[in-house]
Amino acid sequence: MLRRKLCAAHDTPRAHSATLQQGSPGWSVNQSAFAFGALAGLLFAAVAFLLPWRRRRPQSPSPAGYDAAYRAAFDQWPTTALVLDPVTEKIFTANPAALRALGYSPEEMRSVPFTELFSAEGVEPRGLIAKLREATPRAPMELREHCKDGSQRDVEASCYPLMLGERQMLAVAVHDVSVRRKAETHLMERHQQLAHLAHHDELTGLPNRLYLAANLPDAIDDARTQGTVLAVLFLDLDRFKHVNDSRGHETGDKLLKTVAQRVRATMRAQDVVVRMGGDEFVVVMKEVVSTEQVKDAATRITNALSAPMVVDGRTLVTTVSIGVALYPHDGADMGELLRHSDTAMYQAKDRGRNNFQLFSPGMDKRLKERIAIESSLRTALQSRQLDVHYQPIVDIESHRVMALEALLRWKHPNHGYVRPERFVSVAEEAGLIIPIGDFVLQRVMEDMARWRQQEGKLVPVAFNVSAVQLQRSNLADSIARLTQEYGLEASMLQIEITESAVFERRAASAREASQDAVAKLRELGVHIAIDDFGTGYSSLSYLKRWRVDTLKIDRSFVRDLVTDMSDLAIVSAIIAMARHLHIEVVAEGIEGWPQLEKLRALGCRYAQGYLFARPAPAQDCLRYLSQQPLDLTQRLPVLELEASGTGEHVALSA
Repeated sequence: MLRRKLCAAHDTPRAHSATLQQGSPGWSVNQSAFAFGALAGLLFAAVAFLLPWRRRRPQSPSPAGYDAAYRAAFDQWPTTALVLDPVTEKIFTANPAALRALGYSPEEMRSVPFTELFSAEGVEPRGLIAKLREATPRAPMELREHCKDGSQRDVEASCYPLMLGERQMLAVAVHDVSVRRKAETHLMERHQQLAHLAHHDELTGLPNRLYLAANLPDAIDDARTQGTVLAVLFLDLDRFKHVNDSRGHETGDKLLKTVAQRVRATMRAQDVVVRMGGDEFVVVMKEVVSTEQVKDAATRITNALSAPMVVDGRTLVTTVSIGVALYPHDGADMGELLRHSDTAMYQAKDRGRNNFQLFSPGMDKRLKERIAIESSLRTALQSRQLDVHYQPIVDIESHRVMALEALLRWKHPNHGYVRPERFVSVAEEAGLIIPIGDFVLQRVMEDMARWRQQEGKLVPVAFNVSAVQLQRSNLADSIARLTQEYGLEASMLQIEITESAVFERRAASAREASQDAVAKLRELGVHIAIDDFGTGYSSLSYLKRWRVDTLKIDRSFVRDLVTDMSDLAIVSAIIAMARHLHIEVVAEGIEGWPQLEKLRALGCRYAQGYLFARPAPAQDCLRYLSQQPLDLTQRLPVLELEASGTGEHVALSA
């Protein structure tokens, strides 16, 4: 019968009180008392506490075994159960679990005030009982349990009002949650650790891209609400790849950690420094007062990073290019600010690196044009819009063609010829320079084989190679394979590289000389020419180290050779130096007879320019291979590329 009542009590709504009354045939129990007993087990305690009273009042009999069942249930309840007198704040009685937990005897328990056994954070002892009355199983009260031996533990308490005759009591169920709290604390710490790892860069300890995505929109909202300016600085290290290539990734990682520390040290406490990945960082400056404040911050960063850094006992020097976008002037959301600061950063790269640029609408236009060029160039590679033209290199004395220079041409189907200086840099950044270089080399081989079949007298052919090609492609192996395939000699080829390409290659490689791309080309018999000589680093030591075959004097020195004494002195010095080093010299950009005569007088042997011939398609070059002197009096055809003028820009659409 007791079991059925207890089971049924689980489905009974909680009553506000359990009332025990004197009457016939004895003590009667309200239906709500069963609900209380089922939920917390405290009804058993309340009934059990009345057993002495009932024994002193024989006129109130009860069913056989009724009292014993409640007493057993109360004694066997596994957690602390108390009956509290709210007036005296004394424990009326406690079950054995409570006595074990607190370490008191039944007599001691009745003499110790409840407020000495339990406390609550932020609650005065005199208000503890009133606060306890509000505790329910669904909203228990958090307490600190003070045991007799001085130990303490975290508990949760639920309270129910209880009537013992005419006396108002409180039935309190206490549950030990110290183990659960420890587990929760451990899980919380673990969660915080995982959250930190997810939102922070493992190498530098800085916030990462996910952190920026989660917090930058809030920073923008705060700036919008407060009416303040927010700055986003996009940082990209200059030539960081060369450090990885020459010193190894371990050294590169240590350099990144030093960079992160220096950037963080230069900024204010409220500024956020984020590592986006690789060698890219973002700084978010809040509550910006003026543009000058942002410029000062960018200057501090560039100065801090340009100072030498000692990594693994060796000194490294790095620089940074910075782009700046301001909210709300340069963007209204995170996407616009990051995109525009990235655009300004590329503008800083284009202006020589190691500087910062503030975003302007014109930059966005140039970026869109760059994207359009890249898209169109990818299409050009697939749809055969690229071609190779050849311009002769002529012996000044005999006017005979001694070599040809292969020049890449791109004829857009809608916009005509696109000048190489407009798309080569885009091709390098987009990774397209490798397939373009392969196309030029393949076309040169095909044209040379075709000229030979047409009984032309082959001359060496020069073609330009970018620094990116030297670093990322196996050019020597490609030449060896193609020369064997077409039955040509590698000595009939000459690569033209700029001074910067030579130096970048040397800085990017600490491998043995046999692994160097230029050294491999020399071993094949390929000739080496330095293009645009005088406009780059102009270090003389590499002329001997690299066994350079030819120097090509840049057209900027030749153009005013006759009228500018400085240009005359430079050209004269280059020719004299090359003669002593047994290096051939080619003067570029010859367009008039006075230039040609002055070069002849200075001892220059070879020249190239419109005075002799304009670049021509392969099918028109057989006349250059007849070993006959060029007729410099004939009118040269003008291609659309030259007619468009060097200053014209063709607008491409993606």
